[in-house]
Amino acid sequence: MSAEPAPITRDEVAHLARLARLAVTDEELDVFAGQLEVILGAVARVGEVAAEDIPPTSHAVPLQNVFRPDELRPSLEQERALAGAPAAEDGRFRVPQILGEEA
Repeated sequence: MSAEPAPITRDEVAHLARLARLAVTDEELDVFAGQLEVILGAVARVGEVAAEDIPPTSHAVPLQNVFRPDELRPSLEQERALAGAPAAEDGRFRVPQILGEEA
């Protein structure tokens, strides 16, 4: 069994809050310290359960590639797609500029 992690201090919580640019009250420092202790304890317990003979997984059940094979099929012609557009230019949909950049 692994050693218990050191308790999270108010100073550490305040430091993390500053890094995250969060304004926290003195009361919240105590609450967050307790919550972080619980989270770190849970993570430590998961680490204890993990065995070397069990491979890491991303899903509880095995998955297979569920994509269909690529098949060349007829599609909408460019002219027909642009026919319903409110505005088109040079064979493309014309949309309002949103980033303020020059074209």
